[in-house]
Amino acid sequence: MAQEDVATVVEKSVTFTAYKPQLIVESQKVGDAVAFYKAVFGAEETGHSLYPKRKADQELPHLVSAELNLAGTTVLVSDVSVNSGSNANKGSMPAILETDDVEAAVAKAVGAGAVKVEEEVEGEEGGVKGKVTDPFGFTWIFVSPAKKNENDENKEV
Repeated sequence: MAQEDVATVVEKSVTFTAYKPQLIVESQKVGDAVAFYKAVFGAEETGHSLYPKRKADQELPHLVSAELNLAGTTVLVSDVSVNSGSNANKGSMPAILETDDVEAAVAKAVGAGAVKVEEEVEGEEGGVKGKVTDPFGFTWIFVSPAKKNENDENKEV
């Protein structure tokens, strides 16, 4: 009987218009994370939200989240808080950034406080790969575009 009910439900079409990864950082660290991503990755801040209440000893309002444009993608950097319902330690989501100079990207990140996780190596497709973990616990994988083989361009599909 339950299967009959399910079969008669009309499926509604759903369209997604954007994918926005969200990086959850320690409480009070959103500003530091945004500064790191701007300095190291060239991210641009496109918006932010502030916590409406301030403690008397705070000079500046508490930054709850910021929206960044990073390599053409919107990334949200958010504060883990009691009200967020998030658990920053629950899982992880490494991000991959493509660049023509993996070594320089790794060096810049390490110079700003990231830790190198893997040495730069040549990947199976001919591109270079390097991996760092930023000061906020997120893993970033830098990859160079795979080298095109002359034979690949002339192949018939």
